[in-house]
Amino acid sequence: MCAALAKPILYSYFRSSCSWRVRIALALKGIAYDQVPVNLVKDGGQQLSPEFHSVNPMQQIPALKIDGVTLSQSLAIIEYLEETRPNPRILPQDPKKRAQVRMISDIIVSGIQPLQNLTVLQQVGEKKLEWAQHYISCGFKALEQILQETSERYCVGNEVSMADLCLVPQVYNAERYKVDLAPYPTIRRINKALLELEEFQISHPSRQPDTPPELRA
Repeated sequence: MCAALAKPILYSYFRSSCSWRVRIALALKGIAYDQVPVNLVKDGGQQLSPEFHSVNPMQQIPALKIDGVTLSQSLAIIEYLEETRPNPRILPQDPKKRAQVRMISDIIVSGIQPLQNLTVLQQVGEKKLEWAQHYISCGFKALEQILQETSERYCVGNEVSMADLCLVPQVYNAERYKVDLAPYPTIRRINKALLELEEFQISHPSRQPDTPPELRA
C-alpha cells in the first residue's frame, strides 16, 4: 500500500497529555488510526529505545505517521490535521480569535505542561509534587484571567478549538497532582463542558489500549 494511503499510526501513552491532545483532534476530525503504545515508565522508558529513536529522534511522544510523513510535537500535528482536513474547524477563521486560540494553547503547551513533565519531575526528586503544584497553579492563575475574557462555552467562543484540546489534558494533570482548582471557576466550567463531548471521552486516558486495568473507566 502507498505510504500516503496507509492508515495513520499514533505513537502514544495513555496518560500523556501531549498524546491526549492529538487523540482528541483525530476523534474530532473523524480520522481512523492505529495506536502503538509507548510506555514512558516501563523498561526505563520505551521512548528511549533505539526502535523509537528511529521514529522520533527527540524520544518524546506523540508521534504520528500520516500521509507518508512522520510528525512529532502535538501542536504541529494538530495544525497539520487542520490544514489537510479542515472540517470540522478547530482554528477559527477570525484572525483575532485564531490568535487567541494559539495564545492559550501555547500558554499550556509551553508555559505550564513542560514544567511538570515526567522528565523534569524525575530530576526534581522528592519535592516533585510541590513543584508540579506550584507551576500548574501559577499557570492556571494567568489562564483563568485570560479565559474570563475569551471564553463563552469553550476557551474561545462557543466552538471547540485547539485551545480546548490543550486545556482538558492539563486539568487532568492538575487533578493528578492534587492542585486546588477552587480558585479557577472558568477553567472548571469549560473543562466540565468539554468532558461531556464524545470525542473527549473516547480519547480519555481511562479508555486507551494501554490503560492499566485498575485505571480503566
